[in-house]
Amino acid sequence: MLMTNKYSSISFLSDYGTRDEFVGVVKSVIYEIAPHCRVIDLTHEIEPFDVRAGSLSLARAVSYVASGVVLAVVDPGVGSPRRAVAVEVADGKGVFVGPDNGLLAMAIALAGGAGRAVCLTNTDYHLDAPGETFAGRDIFGPVAAHLCNGVDLSELGEMIDPALLLPGVVPLPREEKGALHGEVTWVDRFGNCQLNVGPDEVADFGDVVRVEIGSLMSGASATREPVVRALKIVRSYDQIGSGIGLVIDSYGMLSLCVDRGSAATELQIGQGDLVVLSRSSDSAAQTNISITTAVKISPTR
Repeated sequence: MLMTNKYSSISFLSDYGTRDEFVGVVKSVIYEIAPHCRVIDLTHEIEPFDVRAGSLSLARAVSYVASGVVLAVVDPGVGSPRRAVAVEVADGKGVFVGPDNGLLAMAIALAGGAGRAVCLTNTDYHLDAPGETFAGRDIFGPVAAHLCNGVDLSELGEMIDPALLLPGVVPLPREEKGALHGEVTWVDRFGNCQLNVGPDEVADFGDVVRVEIGSLMSGASATREPVVRALKIVRSYDQIGSGIGLVIDSYGMLSLCVDRGSAATELQIGQGDLVVLSRSSDSAAQTNISITTAVKISPTR
């Protein structure tokens, strides 16, 4: 069968890190099969086994990745009966390759939804492997490369109903007694804490928003007293001034930030911690000073 190169790029995300040889080995396998293909590293610093963090990272990036193959591997179930899949999007303009564990779901939805999907059961397109614990090298990487060489999705294994792919865990804010209960979904390397709340969702609260921040103390049954701030929503870090700011970030979400500092460190919060947003009183709106209360915060994990 005569095949032509179909894709020229593979955008690669994983929890492999860069200390070990894992990423380099996968990229070398891809190059050996499809030397014309450029591999773009999205990130390899997802926390080990954190499928939800990988899913959120992929969802943030997907609108900006090049058309082609997206290879995503955060796979705590490697070697188990969990399925390895490839899923077409945008009428074949792109293909997602990875484990069927919810990692791909949000990004696929944001890319327009799943088209054809296949379980990667055809071992003709895999590497012979001495063990079953490195699917990125032995299955996902080779399949991504063969797709770039023009192999059709249907050749890679058994076609499956895309509606049966495992959904992702989407952390949605909830409204309760006039307040919006959100959470920190991402802390970047600068210590900015992105929330699962967009500016439109707090538009009714006015220009200044009451922000209540608290989390379950590690290893304790009680919760710490939350910090309460009245914060104006701004569009850049330098508009924060001193202290904490509520910034509309580069993905259009609200983030707790410190200008040239770490909000995560200052507030001692991290991924999964509860943040409650509500309308600020006139008196609270005049200050950015911490107020402690006796309100008990429940964890959202």
